[in-house]
Parts: sequence; C-alpha cells; structure tokens
Amino acid sequence: MNHPLCREMLAAKIIVILRGLRREIAVPACEALAGEGLRFLEVPLNTPGALETIAMLAEHFRGTQVRIGAGTVLTPAAVEEVARAGGEYIISPNTSPAVIRRTVELGLLSLPGFQTPTEAFAAIDAGADLLKAFPCGTPENIRVLKSVVPLPIFAVGGIDRSNRDAFLAAADGLGVGIGIFRPEMSVEELRRSARNFLA
Repeated sequence: MNHPLCREMLAAKIIVILRGLRREIAVPACEALAGEGLRFLEVPLNTPGALETIAMLAEHFRGTQVRIGAGTVLTPAAVEEVARAGGEYIISPNTSPAVIRRTVELGLLSLPGFQTPTEAFAAIDAGADLLKAFPCGTPENIRVLKSVVPLPIFAVGGIDRSNRDAFLAAADGLGVGIGIFRPEMSVEELRRSARNFLA
C-alpha cells in the first residue's frame, strides 16, 4: 500500500463504477458526481469508447481532486493504454499478477479483484496497493477475509443504499455501480441518485 493515492482513496471510501457511461454526457455526469463529493470515478474498459472517455475526463479534471481510473482491466497492454490516456488507477475483476506488476511499473495504483485468501496473497505478492472483494458476498464474508488479509479491502458487487452501511462497517471502502449510476440516467437523475446514496 505504497501508492500516494491510497490514502485519498481510503478517505473517499467510494469508487463510482461508470459502466456504460456515454461519452457525450461523461463530463457533465462526472461533474454532477463530483459536486456531490464523489471523487473516485471508474470507467470500465468494456464500456464503448472507454479509453477516449478516460482521456477526456483525465484532461478535464486535471489539477482537481477528482481521480479518474479504469476498471475491467485484464491485460498488461490495457494497463499501458490506460496510462497513456491519463488514468490514475487500475481496477480488475480478477487477480492477474502480470496486470498488477505492469500497473506498479507504470506508477499507477493497483486495485485487483479477488475472492479467496490465495488470490489475495498472490495479488499482494505481485505488488497490489489495495484489494477488491468481487463479488463481495456478505459483510460477514468481508470480515472473515479481513481477519487474514493484511491490505485494505473494497467491497464490490450489488451494493446500494439499502446495504451501504452494513458493508461500510465491514470493508474499508466500496465500489458502487448501479447503486448510483445507470447508463440511461440523465445528469439530473444521476445527481439525485448520488445524493440519495450518500444521504
């Protein structure tokens, strides 16, 4: 957990997963989220035009406290593309030591997914900064994992307003997708959704 962004991410507690974000509304949508205090915004690479959107958002928010990263990053080559686009962190659904090592080599924060202690320790050995329990299961599952896993754990998968507090009591942070963002939302609907999630 050596990356300078670790402390910021752990303080922010919430990463918003923007799967399906449309490029034409990307900037106002992310401005709306930032306006509600959500600073860590993830564009998954299986979103159409993801790299172009990351580059646009990274440039737009340069010099601010808003941090743009990529999710669903599956290969070292994809890590390199995200780095060129200006992304600051790499999030994966799985534990790939090659992806983690390339992320660290390029100076980005590494947040790989895992389900078992074996995967968690493989990620730690490869240099991961933080870990993502995915799918996270229950808060009790997170507590059991944290009894042996020494890195902070973000819970991801099926988190919404109804279970937010239970997961925050167990995990170090949350990755939230449809609990905040759906691609069909207007900017105003997204603003209301973020406000409701944080209320």
